[in-house]
Amino acid sequence: MKYLLRNTIIDLLLRIDQDSGYSHLLLNHEMKSKNISSKDEGLLTEVVYGTIQRKMTLDFYLNHFINEKKKMEPWVRMLLRMSIYQMVYLDKVPDHAIIHEAVEIAKQRGHKGISSFVNAILRNVQRNGVPDTASIKDPVERLSVETSHPKWLVDRWIKVYGYDTTKEMCMENLKHKAISVRVQPMRITREDAINQLTIEGFEVSKSAFSEQGILIEKGNIIKSTLFTDGLLTIQDQSSMLVGEMLDAKPGDTVLDACSAPGGKATHIAEKMNNQGIVHAHDLHKKKINLIKEKAEQLQLSIIDAEAHDARKLQERYDAETFDRILVDAPCSGLGVMRGKPDIKYNKQKEDIERLAVIQTDILATVAPLLKKDGLLVYSTCTVDPAENEEVVKEFLTKYTNYEVDASFFDELPNVLKESEGISPYGLQIFPQTYHTDGFFLVRLKRIS
Repeated sequence: MKYLLRNTIIDLLLRIDQDSGYSHLLLNHEMKSKNISSKDEGLLTEVVYGTIQRKMTLDFYLNHFINEKKKMEPWVRMLLRMSIYQMVYLDKVPDHAIIHEAVEIAKQRGHKGISSFVNAILRNVQRNGVPDTASIKDPVERLSVETSHPKWLVDRWIKVYGYDTTKEMCMENLKHKAISVRVQPMRITREDAINQLTIEGFEVSKSAFSEQGILIEKGNIIKSTLFTDGLLTIQDQSSMLVGEMLDAKPGDTVLDACSAPGGKATHIAEKMNNQGIVHAHDLHKKKINLIKEKAEQLQLSIIDAEAHDARKLQERYDAETFDRILVDAPCSGLGVMRGKPDIKYNKQKEDIERLAVIQTDILATVAPLLKKDGLLVYSTCTVDPAENEEVVKEFLTKYTNYEVDASFFDELPNVLKESEGISPYGLQIFPQTYHTDGFFLVRLKRIS
C-alpha cells in the first residue's frame, strides 16, 4: 500500500474517531478530493470500515501486547489498529509489507523511538498471533468484544431479543451488505435496467421487497451510466418498503415530515407517477438542497421541499390536509451500522430515550393533518423497541381515532409475510434475516 494512501486512512480514521464524523460522508469526500484510483478505493474503503467495525476487538488484541500504563498518541494507536486489522482479517498484503509500511509511517509522523515501538508490537503479533477471546468469562462481555458492540447495547438487545438473536445481529453488522438500487420507473423498466447492467459487467438480481429494486452483487454502481444519468438511485431494500407501503396514488397530497436526503420522497413521487404533490420537510436547511438535487436528478417535479421542524407542522398546514403522511422519524440508526459503523460507538441509552420523546412528539403533531381514512406510515432505521413498537403503542393509546391498518400485513411482500419481526404494532426487520438494514415500519389508518 502506498504511504500516501496509508496516511490518508490514518487521517480519516482519526477524524471519524475524534470528531464523531460520519464515516460514509468523510470517506466519499476523501475519495473525490484526493482523486484516489479505482484500485486504491477498494482497499481504502475496506481498511477504514473494517478498522472502525472491529475497533473494540482490535483494542482487545492490542492491549495484550501493550502495558496498560503506556501512553500513546492517538495516531499511533490508530496505526497499530489498522495494521493489525489487515494482518488478522485481510490477505491482500503480506504481513512483512504491512509492518514495513507501518514502521515507515511511524518514522515520518514521529521519531525513531515510536517506529521501534510500532515494529516491536507488530512483530510480536506476527510471531505469536492474537489472543483468544475465549479467555473472557462473561458471555455478554465476550460477545461485545468479539463483535465490537458496546456492552450496554449487547446487554440491552439480549434482554429484548435473547442471546442467540443478538449474536446473529451483532455478527451480521460486521459483514458487507450488498448495495441495492431503485429504478426510476417512468424512465426505465427494471428488466431493461438489469439487462443494461449485465451488459456493463455487473452481477445483479431482483429485490423481493420492491418491484423497482435491484441488488448489485458485483460492481461499483456509481460508475454505471444508468446511475449517472439518473435512471437509478441508491436505496436499501428495507427503505424501499416505505414507498411501497404508503400506497400513495397519482393526484394525492402527501406529507413527508422528516425527508432528507430525499430517497423516500422521490420514491413516493415515482409511485404517484409524478402527479399530485409531495410536501417534503426537514429541520436543517442545508439538507433541503439534497432533496431538491435528488428530485432534479430523477426528473421529478411534484416535490416541494422546504425547511421546517416536523414538531411545528401544524403552524404550516390546516387539519386534514393530507391523503398520506410519512414519518420517517429521526432515530438512533442502530439498524444501519454496517454502512455507518461509527454509530455504535457514539450512541448511549440516553440517546434512545431522548429520541423516543421526539418521535412521539412528531407523530402527535402530524396526526391531525391526515384526512379521515387517510394512511400514515411510521418508520425508523433502528432495531430498538423503545423507538419502534413502544412509540406506536403510546401513540395509539392517546389517539384512539387511529388504528394499525390491518391490510398493511396482507400487502407486505410475500417474503416478509411470515417474518419473525411481525407484531401487532408493525414489522421489525433484523439485519441478519434478509441481509438488509435493520428497519421498522407500520401503517396506521385514521378512522374518524
